[in-house]
Amino acid sequence: MIVGKPLETPNSLADSVAQSADLAIKSTQRVANETLDTLAGTVQDMRHQAAPLLNRATEQASALAKHGMDAVRESSQQLRYKARRASESTVKYIKDEPVKSMLIAAATGAALMALVSLMSRSRDRG
Repeated sequence: MIVGKPLETPNSLADSVAQSADLAIKSTQRVANETLDTLAGTVQDMRHQAAPLLNRATEQASALAKHGMDAVRESSQQLRYKARRASESTVKYIKDEPVKSMLIAAATGAALMALVSLMSRSRDRG
């Protein structure tokens, strides 16, 4: 006869398995909690690092938008000034050379009418 460990009863075997399962569950929960804590810390670190970058990007975008608006405003003012000068120059020329101005206007009108007439004929044929 072999003398050894006495056979475990079914109840003690079930208790042992249940205890092992309970230990495995608790160990898994502990590892999961530690992992989540580490992940939360990493997310917080990333958030702290990203905030200054986002602020800087926002400031740069605002500066670019302001610079663009200033450039558009300046270009608009220059265009108005040039249009005003051209208008004044045209009025001065008409005052200085009224006959020439009338002849130029008549020739320009005749050329435009001829062009319109040719365009309307080509549409009627096509």
